[in-house]
Amino acid sequence: MEHITLLLGIVIVTALVFDFTNGFHDTANAMATTISTGALKPKTAVAMSAVLNLVGAFMSVEVAKTISKGLVNEDGIQPEVIFAALVGAILWNLVTWLIGLPSSSSHALMGGLVGAAVASAGLGAVNGNTLVTKVLIPAVAAPLVAGIASYVATRATYKLGSKVDDKTSAKGYRAGQIASAGLVSLAHGTNDAQKTMGIITLALVAGGAIAPGSNPPVWVIVSAGTAIALGTYLGGWRIIRTMGSGLTDLQPQQGFAAQTSAASVILSSANLGFSLSTTHACSGAVMGAGLGRKGGVVRWSTATRMFIAWGLTLPAAALVGAGAELVMRIGTVGVVAVTVFLIGSCLAIWQISRRQVVDHTNVNDLDPATEGPGVVTTAIAAVTPPPAGTTAAVADDALKATIPAPAPAAPEAPTAPAAV
Repeated sequence: MEHITLLLGIVIVTALVFDFTNGFHDTANAMATTISTGALKPKTAVAMSAVLNLVGAFMSVEVAKTISKGLVNEDGIQPEVIFAALVGAILWNLVTWLIGLPSSSSHALMGGLVGAAVASAGLGAVNGNTLVTKVLIPAVAAPLVAGIASYVATRATYKLGSKVDDKTSAKGYRAGQIASAGLVSLAHGTNDAQKTMGIITLALVAGGAIAPGSNPPVWVIVSAGTAIALGTYLGGWRIIRTMGSGLTDLQPQQGFAAQTSAASVILSSANLGFSLSTTHACSGAVMGAGLGRKGGVVRWSTATRMFIAWGLTLPAAALVGAGAELVMRIGTVGVVAVTVFLIGSCLAIWQISRRQVVDHTNVNDLDPATEGPGVVTTAIAAVTPPPAGTTAAVADDALKATIPAPAPAAPEAPTAPAAV
């Protein structure tokens, strides 16, 4: 193994911690729809995803090359810069996990790296062309492409299965979901585990442990794959709840279409070396599947919160990364201060999360914060004619179900006895 200094060792360990948070933060990408439709039990789903994430980590190193050789200039980048970038990425991952929003771990890492590099060496440290073509453009294109593909696939799926009874169709598509969920997990390992490989490789180059332009060493590939697999097995249950039932209500047919579309987009981008956000692709596919079913609804207030988180990811992680890098310029005291801040923040977020525990036992329970049907949904339900053969009473009951029940009247105060 290459010569590793103490600081470089700390950076590598922190990178693997980020990889671990990436795993449980992004488990929802592969398994949320499979869990919400009942195709697999929660613990079985995350175990399967963990194994396939590990396998996927060995399939390619193209994305790792984008991180280690393309995004920032290796010349002048010190291990402290890498450490600062990881601080920004880890904290953003944990904050969005706490509130159950599926944001991009990839963009958190990119943002932290860009912010720390600019704070250290100026704007010239970032390769703007790579940032735009391989990070920003895929960030916008991924959810659109995956969403359109999922919408079309969902419509086709229901049309092809229109002559099959619902019970048989659901059973067949649940089996298909298991296969497509495995494909997404494999794609996630191929794409996301490589980001940590790239960041560790960049740290090794910055620390003089390996030559510039080197590919990730084998031990880096193994450790990154193992870390993301362990994180995946832990399960990011809060985000699984949002992706599985908070964004839209999915049937097995929709889950199969969403996962297959997302996996196709992710695997294609990994082979091209695009640092794609698997979260963006999977979220876009889920929304496309929600719209693709007749009568399906996307909960746009949840989607809006998610879009806001996406927009804040790069700048928020960049600001934290830049701040951490500036503090570490003090020297050893600065490094210690940033380390204590990171550990303390992680512990605080964990303690807050214990106030309302979400795990495999209640992940499919409806989140109290999830919105009910909106005005548009209620209006559409009111004017849509019922299917052929539906009685007036049944149609009236279906309409009433979309209208929130009135609040119970307050009990009347007791009347005082009349004076004699």
